[in-house]
Amino acid sequence: MREEGAGPDGWPVVVRVPVEPVEAAIEADARDAAVRNSALAVRGPLFGVATQSRTDGRQWRVVVEVTHGCPQQARDALNSLLWFRAKDEAKSPEERRALLTAVARLETECVDELTVLGTRYRVVRAEEYTAIDAHGDIETPRPTDPEPHTPDWSPGAGAHSPRADAGLVLDPDAPLTPVDAAERLSLRSLVYSGTRFPEHVLHDSVRALESHPDVVLMPAAFLIVERSGDEPWTPGSSLHATAHDARRTLAFSLTWMQPRTRGLIPYDAETDVDAHSVVVENTHQAVAELAVFADAADRLRAGRLNEIEVHGTVSRIGRARRLLRWGLDGPEGPRPSDINTHAPGALHPPLDEHGTVHFDEPVEDEASS
Repeated sequence: MREEGAGPDGWPVVVRVPVEPVEAAIEADARDAAVRNSALAVRGPLFGVATQSRTDGRQWRVVVEVTHGCPQQARDALNSLLWFRAKDEAKSPEERRALLTAVARLETECVDELTVLGTRYRVVRAEEYTAIDAHGDIETPRPTDPEPHTPDWSPGAGAHSPRADAGLVLDPDAPLTPVDAAERLSLRSLVYSGTRFPEHVLHDSVRALESHPDVVLMPAAFLIVERSGDEPWTPGSSLHATAHDARRTLAFSLTWMQPRTRGLIPYDAETDVDAHSVVVENTHQAVAELAVFADAADRLRAGRLNEIEVHGTVSRIGRARRLLRWGLDGPEGPRPSDINTHAPGALHPPLDEHGTVHFDEPVEDEASS
């Protein structure tokens, strides 16, 4: 079903009613969540990089996951992406020079868009938000969210897990289910408001409604959120592609990171020392407290729990969504009011057009210059 004129400037919204059993179950889950959750909480912007080639039409492809906290972090990731392509994939000195020219710009300029070898690269900006219920609780994973058949809890499993946004194609013309279509239409008018936002941030938010009037919804991602007592929920991790990846991060935090942060295990202890091994060896004066961490991690693993409380802090696996504002020329880039945490700089050793890395490149002596 096409709703002509439903989009800004007459862009159509294509709605496809799911008929396959799995799709129908996912849609039913989404309807239940829409009824159960009464509001949205907007966390703020995240940044990544998307590309568009001559054959992509209106589609863009994510090449740097849209999970970075400021534009410069996304630019740095693009810097590394192009440097390694120059090092490992370039088929000629000419290709390598083109890639290295882009790297040189990214080392010295806050570049939000450039074209390299016929491909456009753009730093893109997304709003991260989550649904909350009438009690102010953040939505947890849904029953139909993807989960591994056999969960891998081993310490190195994260290295083999899919990255957030891996292979993601951003397509404003893709058919949507009824619930996703309703969410997309309702979020077109999303704008910052309230006294906690500076005036220039509010101004940029309103201006984005005109420059990028449509939105494209990204797949759900998952993170750890935490709170103690009546305090508000705060993020406890970055975004993960699956709920299991977030649970595994939480289990690692419970058994490895938090014991070290609390001084229960020395920071310089061997990497394989955690709450389990200390309890088993019975060599630490805080065995009882460490046992609580170990037990919580065991319960998390055994039950695929989405919430657990340890020493007065509740940790929950939250379900996050992101939206990209979209204009006639594609996804929105960074706004003037977005803040960078650091300046551009060189991230890798010099690489010449023949693919040779110069690890021992001499540094210019400022005293002699």
